[in-house]
Amino acid sequence: MEKNNNKVSVWRVIIMGGALIGLLIGSGFTTGQEIMQYFVAFGTGGYAAIIMMFVLFVYVGISFVTVGAEQKFEEPKNIYQYYCGKYIGTFFDYFSVIFIFMSFWVMVAGAGAVFNQQYGVPTWVGGSALGAITLLTLYFGFSRLVDIIGPIGPFVSVLAILLGISGIMMNPGGLATFAAQVPALVEEGNVLQASTNWFMACASYVGFCMMWLAVFMTNMGAKANSKKEAIYGSIFGISLYSLAALLMMLGLSANLGEVAGAAIPTLILAKKITPALAVIYTIIVFTQIYTTAGPLLWTPVKRFAPDEKSNRYHILLVILGVIGIIIGLNVPFAKLLNVVYVINGYVGFLMFFLMVITDVRTRIFKNYIPRIVTELKNVAK
Repeated sequence: MEKNNNKVSVWRVIIMGGALIGLLIGSGFTTGQEIMQYFVAFGTGGYAAIIMMFVLFVYVGISFVTVGAEQKFEEPKNIYQYYCGKYIGTFFDYFSVIFIFMSFWVMVAGAGAVFNQQYGVPTWVGGSALGAITLLTLYFGFSRLVDIIGPIGPFVSVLAILLGISGIMMNPGGLATFAAQVPALVEEGNVLQASTNWFMACASYVGFCMMWLAVFMTNMGAKANSKKEAIYGSIFGISLYSLAALLMMLGLSANLGEVAGAAIPTLILAKKITPALAVIYTIIVFTQIYTTAGPLLWTPVKRFAPDEKSNRYHILLVILGVIGIIIGLNVPFAKLLNVVYVINGYVGFLMFFLMVITDVRTRIFKNYIPRIVTELKNVAK
């Protein structure tokens, strides 16, 4: 039975937007490393980067969920072939699987770093705990994953916003001087930059997030009650995420002298407010890393084991989960994030241009039907 294209559940909009936030706000965001390297590290240029990020994310999110709602692809690789054609799409398919799996390593490293900085325990404690909880959740499949992480996303976004506002209030004068401090801190290596300028850093940021979002949001669009519901959920999630990113940037910038060089900059802010908050925030960071780790591990497993109830799915889940945990626990968090996200982000941004071309041809000029759509229709017949 066809779904009603106008049916919209406010609760489902919040859940889908929350799931999107839960995917995007992982170890990089909640620890502050992502915000530092992609936005704060470019001084006032970071503001322009966040505006550009918001605009591009709105387009990308709407495009992914719309195609998902319309086509309802059963195989994750189909979304890449839809935008990029058979051969280039196949490249992005395999590239995204590798990159997304590598991003899971970053989550493991981030979980280990959080507990190490706050409690002084070995990094394997936090990383192993994250891996175990993620594996347990994914055992029950995608729908269960969305239901679990969906309500968490908006909650953590609000906390990130409050932390950012608190950081600003503790040292408002820092916002006027942080841009002048950045060059020296970058030269000393206390602040890592994701690129040589804010524009390319933003392009890389959007690029690596697109590799995360493609399959997840396409699948989300397919499972929504309607296309409109999926679009509203996407816009809600992106708007709240962008606001959180902006305020987190402002909070860290205002206290740049204290947070620069820290593995977990946001934990420094939390401790500055009150030591008790640092303890609570450690749990929050771990929880949000978990909401991102789940989709990042689910995507490569789903690619090679589409049936979530099969033995193949469960065996591959355990194998990739264990490999990711081992690697994530043996590479420094900040360096791992800087290398994995930045390099893969540039490649991912190439897909953005192919998305624009395809959308213009299919929705504006209406003179093109992606080959994968025709092939799947022929198979269905």
